[in-house]
Amino acid sequence: MPIFFQQQINDSTRLGIWKIEETEEFFKANVPQHRDVTHPHKRLQHLAGRFLLQYLFPDFPYELIQIADTRKPFLPDEQYHFSISHCGDFAAAIVSRDSRVGIDIEIPTEKISRIMYKFLSAKEHELFHLIQPDKDRIPFSTLLWSAKESIFKWYGNGGVDFRKEIQLKKQHEGTEMIDSFFSKNNTELAVNYRQFDHLVLAWVMS
Repeated sequence: MPIFFQQQINDSTRLGIWKIEETEEFFKANVPQHRDVTHPHKRLQHLAGRFLLQYLFPDFPYELIQIADTRKPFLPDEQYHFSISHCGDFAAAIVSRDSRVGIDIEIPTEKISRIMYKFLSAKEHELFHLIQPDKDRIPFSTLLWSAKESIFKWYGNGGVDFRKEIQLKKQHEGTEMIDSFFSKNNTELAVNYRQFDHLVLAWVMS
């Protein structure tokens, strides 16, 4: 089984990354498709993300998943809190019995570094030393985007101004963590992350 990465965060929370190598038929034999996805690869990503939920928690009732107006998937009784993300040939998921969660996975691209001004404030540019050219700008700017995206998914209600309402405050030296403040509901959040070869993962829980 191509589980690329997994982590037991605590007794009630687990996350994982699945490298998609199976056929659509494999996933459809194991998980239901909850919405119409016409693009074949996006459909494969969708199914792999659902499959990963039950890989992390075998009793996860994915047949009960509903989709909110904001397109966030959820369980009506909140037996589990969960978040799914996918890019390329990877799907990521985080599942928790008792904590609100958000996850994002990204492949670093030059496009993200070109639009940093759209999602990072001038203060964040200065704080994270992104004003000067740097060979690590593409992966690092992708990490900051992914951090904000994980907070957006944690919130789950849409309508967020990434530049103004999600403020990245401090990257802890020697750790894989960034402090943040979400002004939309006045919440301080710690964003955890992992950087792999050509892949960035960020998640948040509270």
